[in-house]
Amino acid sequence: MAWISLMLAGGLEIVWAIAMKSSAGFSRFWPSTLTVAAALASFYFLSRSLVALPVGTPYAVWTGPAAVGTALLGMMLFGESHSLTRLACIALIIAGMLGLKLAK
Repeated sequence: MAWISLMLAGGLEIVWAIAMKSSAGFSRFWPSTLTVAAALASFYFLSRSLVALPVGTPYAVWTGPAAVGTALLGMMLFGESHSLTRLACIALIIAGMLGLKLAK
């Protein structure tokens, strides 16, 4: 159950990051509201995962999927760079997350 909570936390971090970009500096109501709600929910699910897992692994896995998901969505939604270097770095983040899960 801890890993499910952790994945939910990471997914919600992607939501709040994209919503924050869409909020235009918290000047748009609904994206701003979504940012705050998703951030609170993300922290909640992260805290649930910390009950059963050591702190380093969940923190890295929480930020890893968010970094990957946010970078990919930034490319798709906001026309950010699709450079080979950027894609290689995303692959390294994924490899690191897998390594942490396997190492426990």
